[in-house]
Amino acid sequence: MLVRGRDQGPGSRLRPLFRRVPRPSPLQSPAASLDAEPSSDPVPDGFPSGPSVSPRRLERPPGLEEALSALGLQGEREYAGDIFAEAMVCRMLPRRALPRAVTPEMRALVVDWLVQVHEYLGLAGDTLYLAVHLLDSYLSAGRVRLHRLQLLGVACLFVACKMEECVLPEPAFLCLLSADSFSRAELLRAERRILSRLDFRLHHPGPLLCLGLLAALAGSSPQVMLLATYFLELSLLEAEAAGWEPGRRAAAALSLAHRLLDGAGSRLQLELYSPEELGPLEPCMARAALRGPAPGRAAVFLKYARPQRQGTSLAAACLLRCLQPEPP
Repeated sequence: MLVRGRDQGPGSRLRPLFRRVPRPSPLQSPAASLDAEPSSDPVPDGFPSGPSVSPRRLERPPGLEEALSALGLQGEREYAGDIFAEAMVCRMLPRRALPRAVTPEMRALVVDWLVQVHEYLGLAGDTLYLAVHLLDSYLSAGRVRLHRLQLLGVACLFVACKMEECVLPEPAFLCLLSADSFSRAELLRAERRILSRLDFRLHHPGPLLCLGLLAALAGSSPQVMLLATYFLELSLLEAEAAGWEPGRRAAAALSLAHRLLDGAGSRLQLELYSPEELGPLEPCMARAALRGPAPGRAAVFLKYARPQRQGTSLAAACLLRCLQPEPP
Protein backbone atom coordinates (compact mmCIF):
# COMPACT_ATOMS: atom_id res chain seq x y z
CA MET A 1 0.00 0.00 0.00
CA LEU A 2 1.06 3.55 -0.63
CA VAL A 3 0.10 5.31 2.60
CA ARG A 4 1.86 7.65 4.96
CA GLY A 5 3.09 6.36 8.28
CA ARG A 6 1.17 7.47 11.36
CA ASP A 7 4.17 9.29 12.77
CA GLN A 8 4.78 11.30 9.62
CA GLY A 9 3.72 14.87 9.11
CA PRO A 10 1.49 16.45 6.48
CA GLY A 11 4.41 16.87 4.10
CA SER A 12 5.24 13.16 4.09
CA ARG A 13 5.57 11.33 0.83
CA LEU A 14 3.87 8.35 -0.72
CA ARG A 15 6.13 5.66 -2.10
CA PRO A 16 6.29 5.44 -5.90
CA LEU A 17 4.02 2.88 -7.55
CA PHE A 18 6.58 1.60 -10.04
CA ARG A 19 10.34 1.56 -9.68
CA ARG A 20 12.17 4.01 -11.92
CA VAL A 21 14.14 2.23 -14.61
CA PRO A 22 17.88 3.01 -14.78
CA ARG A 23 17.81 4.31 -18.36
CA PRO A 24 17.02 8.00 -18.98
CA SER A 25 13.37 9.00 -18.81
CA PRO A 26 11.62 9.61 -22.16
CA LEU A 27 10.20 12.81 -20.72
CA GLN A 28 13.57 14.44 -20.23
CA SER A 29 13.65 15.70 -23.82
CA PRO A 30 11.22 18.32 -25.16
CA ALA A 31 9.85 15.91 -27.75
CA ALA A 32 9.28 13.11 -25.26
CA SER A 33 5.86 11.74 -24.36
CA LEU A 34 4.13 9.19 -22.19
CA ASP A 35 3.71 6.84 -25.14
CA ALA A 36 5.80 4.02 -26.46
CA GLU A 37 5.27 5.51 -29.92
CA PRO A 38 5.92 9.15 -30.88
CA SER A 39 2.48 9.91 -32.24
CA SER A 40 -1.06 8.56 -32.21
CA ASP A 41 -4.57 9.51 -33.14
CA PRO A 42 -6.80 11.33 -30.65
CA VAL A 43 -9.02 9.18 -28.49
CA PRO A 44 -12.42 8.47 -30.07
CA ASP A 45 -15.41 10.16 -28.53
CA GLY A 46 -16.77 7.02 -26.93
CA PHE A 47 -19.10 4.39 -28.26
CA PRO A 48 -22.84 3.95 -27.85
CA SER A 49 -23.85 1.92 -24.83
CA GLY A 50 -25.13 -1.21 -26.52
CA PRO A 51 -26.77 -1.69 -29.89
CA SER A 52 -29.31 1.04 -29.26
CA VAL A 53 -30.29 3.58 -26.64
CA SER A 54 -33.44 2.75 -24.73
CA PRO A 55 -36.20 5.33 -25.36
CA ARG A 56 -36.96 5.26 -21.64
CA ARG A 57 -33.74 7.13 -20.93
CA LEU A 58 -34.59 9.83 -23.46
CA GLU A 59 -37.90 10.67 -21.79
CA ARG A 60 -38.24 13.08 -18.89
CA PRO A 61 -39.24 11.06 -15.83
CA PRO A 62 -41.91 12.45 -13.50
CA GLY A 63 -40.57 14.49 -10.62
CA LEU A 64 -37.36 15.49 -12.39
CA GLU A 65 -37.74 19.20 -11.60
CA GLU A 66 -38.29 18.41 -7.92
CA ALA A 67 -35.23 16.14 -7.95
CA LEU A 68 -33.09 18.96 -9.34
CA SER A 69 -34.42 21.29 -6.67
CA ALA A 70 -33.51 18.75 -3.98
CA LEU A 71 -29.96 18.78 -5.36
CA GLY A 72 -29.80 22.58 -5.17
CA LEU A 73 -30.17 23.05 -8.93
CA GLN A 74 -33.31 25.19 -8.95
CA GLY A 75 -31.86 27.51 -11.58
CA GLU A 76 -31.45 24.60 -14.01
CA ARG A 77 -35.07 23.42 -13.90
CA GLU A 78 -35.70 24.91 -17.35
CA TYR A 79 -33.03 22.59 -18.76
CA ALA A 80 -34.00 19.56 -16.66
CA GLY A 81 -34.72 17.33 -19.64
CA ASP A 82 -31.44 18.16 -21.37
CA ILE A 83 -29.42 17.63 -18.18
CA PHE A 84 -31.06 14.27 -17.54
CA ALA A 85 -30.66 13.08 -21.13
CA GLU A 86 -26.96 14.00 -21.22
CA ALA A 87 -26.28 12.24 -17.93
CA MET A 88 -28.25 9.08 -18.68
CA VAL A 89 -27.28 8.62 -22.34
CA CYS A 90 -23.59 9.47 -22.03
CA ARG A 91 -21.36 7.60 -24.43
CA MET A 92 -18.91 5.11 -23.00
CA LEU A 93 -15.41 3.88 -23.74
CA PRO A 94 -14.74 0.74 -25.79
CA ARG A 95 -14.78 -2.56 -23.94
CA ARG A 96 -11.05 -3.05 -24.48
CA ALA A 97 -9.90 0.13 -22.73
CA LEU A 98 -6.42 -1.05 -21.67
CA PRO A 99 -3.27 -1.48 -23.73
CA ARG A 100 -1.98 -5.03 -23.84
CA ALA A 101 0.97 -4.22 -21.58
CA VAL A 102 -1.25 -2.72 -18.85
CA THR A 103 -3.09 -5.33 -16.80
CA PRO A 104 -6.26 -4.65 -14.77
CA GLU A 105 -4.16 -5.11 -11.62
CA MET A 106 -1.75 -2.35 -12.72
CA ARG A 107 -4.65 -0.03 -13.47
CA ALA A 108 -6.26 -0.83 -10.10
CA LEU A 109 -2.98 -0.02 -8.32
CA VAL A 110 -2.86 3.42 -9.96
CA VAL A 111 -6.53 4.16 -9.20
CA ASP A 112 -6.11 2.95 -5.61
CA TRP A 113 -3.21 5.38 -5.18
CA LEU A 114 -5.27 8.20 -6.74
CA VAL A 115 -8.05 7.55 -4.21
CA GLN A 116 -5.53 8.08 -1.40
CA VAL A 117 -4.15 11.29 -2.91
CA HIS A 118 -7.67 12.55 -3.64
CA GLU A 119 -8.75 12.01 -0.04
CA TYR A 120 -5.55 13.48 1.39
CA LEU A 121 -6.00 16.67 -0.64
CA GLY A 122 -9.70 16.93 0.27
CA LEU A 123 -10.85 17.24 -3.34
CA ALA A 124 -14.42 17.11 -4.62
CA GLY A 125 -15.94 13.75 -5.43
CA ASP A 126 -16.45 14.58 -9.11
CA THR A 127 -12.71 15.27 -9.42
CA LEU A 128 -11.84 11.64 -8.69
CA TYR A 129 -14.34 10.26 -11.19
CA LEU A 130 -13.18 12.66 -13.90
CA ALA A 131 -9.52 11.79 -13.24
CA VAL A 132 -10.21 8.06 -13.64
CA HIS A 133 -12.25 8.74 -16.79
CA LEU A 134 -9.35 10.72 -18.27
CA LEU A 135 -6.96 7.92 -17.33
CA ASP A 136 -9.12 5.31 -19.05
CA SER A 137 -9.64 7.55 -22.08
CA TYR A 138 -5.89 8.00 -22.48
CA LEU A 139 -5.17 4.30 -22.03
CA SER A 140 -7.83 3.37 -24.58
CA ALA A 141 -6.08 5.46 -27.24
CA GLY A 142 -2.69 3.77 -27.24
CA ARG A 143 0.25 2.29 -25.39
CA VAL A 144 1.95 3.75 -22.31
CA ARG A 145 5.32 2.97 -20.75
CA LEU A 146 4.67 1.00 -17.57
CA HIS A 147 7.06 3.02 -15.40
CA ARG A 148 5.06 6.15 -16.41
CA LEU A 149 1.65 4.96 -15.21
CA GLN A 150 1.91 6.87 -11.94
CA LEU A 151 2.89 10.03 -13.81
CA LEU A 152 -0.10 9.56 -16.10
CA GLY A 153 -2.43 9.12 -13.12
CA VAL A 154 -1.17 12.24 -11.34
CA ALA A 155 -1.38 14.28 -14.56
CA CYS A 156 -4.99 13.14 -15.07
CA LEU A 157 -5.80 14.16 -11.50
CA PHE A 158 -4.18 17.55 -12.08
CA VAL A 159 -6.26 18.11 -15.24
CA ALA A 160 -9.41 17.02 -13.40
CA CYS A 161 -8.65 19.54 -10.64
CA LYS A 162 -8.54 22.30 -13.24
CA MET A 163 -12.01 21.25 -14.40
CA GLU A 164 -13.69 20.76 -11.02
CA GLU A 165 -11.80 22.56 -8.24
CA CYS A 166 -11.64 26.22 -7.22
CA VAL A 167 -8.18 25.87 -5.63
CA LEU A 168 -5.57 23.80 -7.46
CA PRO A 169 -2.85 21.70 -5.82
CA GLU A 170 0.63 22.87 -6.70
CA PRO A 171 2.41 20.66 -9.25
CA ALA A 172 5.50 20.60 -7.02
CA PHE A 173 3.39 19.26 -4.13
CA LEU A 174 1.95 16.50 -6.34
CA CYS A 175 5.52 15.53 -7.20
CA LEU A 176 6.36 15.49 -3.48
CA LEU A 177 3.45 13.13 -2.78
CA SER A 178 4.85 10.87 -5.49
CA ALA A 179 8.21 10.68 -3.68
CA ASP A 180 9.75 12.80 -6.44
CA SER A 181 9.53 9.92 -8.91
CA PHE A 182 9.12 12.60 -11.58
CA SER A 183 9.79 16.32 -11.80
CA ARG A 184 7.45 19.30 -12.07
CA ALA A 185 8.50 19.80 -15.69
CA GLU A 186 7.69 16.17 -16.48
CA LEU A 187 4.25 16.54 -14.89
CA LEU A 188 3.44 19.63 -16.96
CA ARG A 189 4.64 17.95 -20.14
CA ALA A 190 2.46 14.96 -19.34
CA GLU A 191 -0.49 17.31 -18.86
CA ARG A 192 0.04 18.79 -22.33
CA ARG A 193 0.30 15.31 -23.79
CA ILE A 194 -3.04 14.33 -22.23
CA LEU A 195 -4.75 17.42 -23.61
CA SER A 196 -3.35 16.68 -27.05
CA ARG A 197 -4.26 12.98 -26.98
CA LEU A 198 -7.82 13.66 -25.80
CA ASP A 199 -8.19 16.62 -28.18
CA PHE A 200 -9.33 18.77 -25.20
CA ARG A 201 -12.51 16.68 -24.82
CA LEU A 202 -12.50 16.81 -21.05
CA HIS A 203 -16.15 17.27 -20.10
CA HIS A 204 -17.82 14.11 -18.82
CA PRO A 205 -21.05 13.88 -16.79
CA GLY A 206 -19.81 11.54 -14.12
CA PRO A 207 -21.78 8.84 -12.31
CA LEU A 208 -22.03 10.95 -9.15
CA LEU A 209 -24.38 13.36 -10.93
CA CYS A 210 -26.42 10.41 -12.20
CA LEU A 211 -26.52 8.88 -8.71
CA GLY A 212 -27.76 12.13 -7.19
CA LEU A 213 -30.52 12.44 -9.80
CA LEU A 214 -31.62 8.82 -9.48
CA ALA A 215 -31.55 8.90 -5.68
CA ALA A 216 -33.65 12.08 -5.64
CA LEU A 217 -36.13 10.56 -8.10
CA ALA A 218 -36.39 7.38 -6.02
CA GLY A 219 -36.60 9.23 -2.69
CA SER A 220 -33.64 7.26 -1.33
CA SER A 221 -32.61 7.74 2.29
CA PRO A 222 -29.18 9.17 3.24
CA GLN A 223 -28.09 5.69 4.36
CA VAL A 224 -28.95 4.21 0.97
CA MET A 225 -27.19 7.09 -0.77
CA LEU A 226 -24.01 6.56 1.28
CA LEU A 227 -23.97 2.83 0.57
CA ALA A 228 -24.58 3.42 -3.15
CA THR A 229 -21.74 5.96 -3.20
CA TYR A 230 -19.44 3.30 -1.73
CA PHE A 231 -20.41 0.76 -4.39
CA LEU A 232 -19.96 3.41 -7.08
CA GLU A 233 -16.47 4.30 -5.88
CA LEU A 234 -15.53 0.63 -5.64
CA SER A 235 -16.37 0.26 -9.33
CA LEU A 236 -13.57 2.70 -10.16
CA LEU A 237 -11.07 -0.05 -9.35
CA GLU A 238 -12.61 -2.44 -11.88
CA ALA A 239 -11.25 -2.20 -15.41
CA GLU A 240 -14.52 -3.43 -16.89
CA ALA A 241 -16.32 -0.45 -15.35
CA ALA A 242 -14.76 1.78 -18.01
CA GLY A 243 -17.21 0.17 -20.43
CA TRP A 244 -20.27 1.09 -18.36
CA GLU A 245 -22.13 4.29 -19.06
CA PRO A 246 -22.35 6.53 -15.94
CA GLY A 247 -26.14 6.33 -15.64
CA ARG A 248 -26.23 2.54 -15.71
CA ARG A 249 -23.37 2.30 -13.21
CA ALA A 250 -25.14 4.69 -10.84
CA ALA A 251 -28.43 2.81 -11.21
CA ALA A 252 -26.73 -0.50 -10.41
CA ALA A 253 -25.08 0.93 -7.29
CA LEU A 254 -28.37 2.44 -6.10
CA SER A 255 -30.32 -0.74 -6.84
CA LEU A 256 -27.83 -2.88 -4.92
CA ALA A 257 -27.90 -0.48 -1.97
CA HIS A 258 -31.71 -0.59 -1.88
CA ARG A 259 -31.70 -4.39 -1.92
CA LEU A 260 -29.27 -4.55 1.00
CA LEU A 261 -30.98 -1.99 3.21
CA ASP A 262 -34.64 -2.44 2.22
CA GLY A 263 -34.69 -6.23 1.92
CA ALA A 264 -33.55 -8.91 -0.48
CA GLY A 265 -36.75 -8.75 -2.53
CA SER A 266 -36.80 -4.99 -3.05
CA ARG A 267 -35.79 -3.32 -6.28
CA LEU A 268 -35.21 0.26 -7.32
CA GLN A 269 -38.54 1.55 -8.61
CA LEU A 270 -37.28 3.37 -11.68
CA GLU A 271 -38.20 2.27 -15.19
CA LEU A 272 -35.01 3.60 -16.76
CA TYR A 273 -33.10 0.31 -16.70
CA SER A 274 -34.35 -3.23 -16.83
CA PRO A 275 -33.02 -5.93 -14.46
CA GLU A 276 -31.25 -7.47 -17.44
CA GLU A 277 -29.34 -4.22 -18.08
CA LEU A 278 -28.22 -3.99 -14.45
CA GLY A 279 -27.57 -7.72 -14.10
CA PRO A 280 -23.84 -7.79 -15.00
CA LEU A 281 -23.03 -4.70 -12.93
CA GLU A 282 -24.41 -5.54 -9.50
CA PRO A 283 -22.42 -8.80 -9.08
CA CYS A 284 -19.21 -6.97 -9.99
CA MET A 285 -19.83 -4.38 -7.27
CA ALA A 286 -20.81 -7.07 -4.77
CA ARG A 287 -17.61 -9.04 -5.44
CA ALA A 288 -15.54 -5.89 -4.96
CA ALA A 289 -17.25 -5.19 -1.63
CA LEU A 290 -16.75 -8.77 -0.43
CA ARG A 291 -13.07 -8.69 -1.42
CA GLY A 292 -12.33 -6.33 1.46
CA PRO A 293 -8.97 -4.55 1.85
CA ALA A 294 -7.12 -6.64 -0.72
CA PRO A 295 -3.53 -5.63 -1.56
CA GLY A 296 -3.53 -2.83 -4.11
CA ARG A 297 -7.30 -2.31 -3.76
CA ALA A 298 -7.70 -1.32 -0.11
CA ALA A 299 -8.03 2.48 -0.28
CA VAL A 300 -11.78 2.66 -0.94
CA PHE A 301 -12.58 -0.02 1.66
CA LEU A 302 -10.50 1.70 4.36
CA LYS A 303 -11.87 5.11 3.41
CA TYR A 304 -15.47 3.98 3.97
CA ALA A 305 -14.62 1.93 7.07
CA ARG A 306 -13.93 5.08 9.09
CA PRO A 307 -16.48 6.41 11.61
CA GLN A 308 -16.94 9.56 9.51
CA ARG A 309 -18.58 7.33 6.88
CA GLN A 310 -20.38 5.15 9.43
CA GLY A 311 -18.29 2.06 8.72
CA THR A 312 -20.15 1.61 5.45
CA SER A 313 -17.67 -0.82 3.90
CA LEU A 314 -17.79 -3.13 6.94
CA ALA A 315 -21.59 -3.08 7.01
CA ALA A 316 -21.80 -3.72 3.27
CA ALA A 317 -19.63 -6.83 3.52
CA CYS A 318 -21.76 -8.20 6.37
CA LEU A 319 -25.04 -7.53 4.55
CA LEU A 320 -23.77 -9.11 1.34
CA ARG A 321 -22.70 -12.26 3.20
CA CYS A 322 -26.18 -12.48 4.71
CA LEU A 323 -27.74 -12.34 1.23
CA GLN A 324 -25.58 -15.15 -0.11
CA PRO A 325 -27.39 -18.51 -0.30
CA GLU A 326 -26.36 -21.02 2.32
CA PRO A 327 -24.53 -24.14 1.08
CA PRO A 328 -26.68 -27.28 1.00
